[in-house]
Amino acid sequence: MKVYLYVLDTLADWEIGFITAELNSGRYLDKSKGPVSLIKIGKTISPVKTMGGISITPDDSVSNIMFNDGDLLILPGADTWLEVSNQEIIDIVSKLIDTKVVIAAICGATIALAKNGLLNNRRHTSNNKEYLEMICPEYSGDNFEDKPAVADGNLITATGLAPLEFTYEVFKKTAVMKSDTLNAWYNLYKTKDGESFYQLMESLK
Repeated sequence: MKVYLYVLDTLADWEIGFITAELNSGRYLDKSKGPVSLIKIGKTISPVKTMGGISITPDDSVSNIMFNDGDLLILPGADTWLEVSNQEIIDIVSKLIDTKVVIAAICGATIALAKNGLLNNRRHTSNNKEYLEMICPEYSGDNFEDKPAVADGNLITATGLAPLEFTYEVFKKTAVMKSDTLNAWYNLYKTKDGESFYQLMESLK
């Protein structure tokens, strides 16, 4: 499985931390599903700087990527999503949204999708419906759901306050963890209950 992480300046580090840590380490993944490749892509291969001041160098540029069914494209939050330089990836999403590529967008990325009319026909969430309606004339708001994260077909969206729920929906959709492992993992971070850790360890046997 190939996971493409779009990186851009001011990327919100914490919104993808759960996803990248688990996919990169593979510690709780379902080993029977084969390896997962985490590939950082950008508008160019020049380094970007996250909101936390960390430099990330893309592995490749978006123009070189050929997406296939079953791939995952992660669009993290950032303050720079509405810049013209990010339009290429949005144009790519508009072509992928009706395929079997999973698209996962959180926080500012959902604003970019709304501005291009890509949320009008799918259930979704974001940081605030009224804000989307105010700055995105192309956005209808008809299918907005006031939830931390929403999955509709191959599209997953989340508010920037819900990186854990975002990760849960992404892992559930892609089945990179066994279901009992995923539930124990989620409960561990959600409840901080030590019993969930033992359930997590047991699920790996």
